[in-house]
Amino acid sequence: MLEIRVLVVDDEPPARRGLARMLAAHRDITVVGESRNGSEAVRAIRAARPDLVFLDVEMPGLDGFGVLRALAPGPLPLIVFVTAFDDYAVRAFEVHAIDYLIKPFSDRRFADTLARARRQMQHAAAADAARRLSALLGAPLTDQPAEPRVEPRADTLLATTGRRSVVIAIAEIDWVEAQDYCVLVHIARTSYLLRDSVRRLEPRLAAYGFVRVHRSALVNLARVRELRRPAQREWCLVLADGTELPISRRLRPDIQRQLGRLGEST
Repeated sequence: MLEIRVLVVDDEPPARRGLARMLAAHRDITVVGESRNGSEAVRAIRAARPDLVFLDVEMPGLDGFGVLRALAPGPLPLIVFVTAFDDYAVRAFEVHAIDYLIKPFSDRRFADTLARARRQMQHAAAADAARRLSALLGAPLTDQPAEPRVEPRADTLLATTGRRSVVIAIAEIDWVEAQDYCVLVHIARTSYLLRDSVRRLEPRLAAYGFVRVHRSALVNLARVRELRRPAQREWCLVLADGTELPISRRLRPDIQRQLGRLGEST
């Protein structure tokens, strides 16, 4: 079993204790230290050389992203950002964090993160073994050809699933929902997971007739079949496929106006 050496970084003692307790339940995990702020984290990472760091984003002084900048251009451990806010999710993946945990998170969500870290460690160990064997044999290691990158047009989104990149026409999307640190894009009975946020997608999709219906969902107005209020329930939108989505009371007047304009233009 591959040992994973972990550093926990958070300015709140209860958060550090909680993470350390959850990590202690896994036999392949060794917590090599805890840091109370970004400056301590930089020193601890350089001294202890952990494999994995659970790194709080918002800390006084040097924040989580500042820690990574301070360590560059040297080698970095695997990073999991931990925060109470989802605003930093896309930025976290832009700096190649392997995951992003939003407090409070469930045991299941934490287990998924550790599983992802284990896979990354195993791949790294396998690649290192191949390099060592190649050096012993005196033969160059042949790299696998890179997957061709698909550049999406302005009217499309790009979803990566395993070794495939799927181009999604924005006009075909029914609705988009926030999903932890990502978004789910729904097209009929198919859904695609994108590493993006509803907040970032909203201005882009608005140009194609999408509106926000509540805090975590955008809807293609062309896919709306009716707007109704069932007995003893809040208003909702019914999409062409029968999906019902609740509507924010604050946003309902604007949605009604836009649906009215859509009806006038058809």
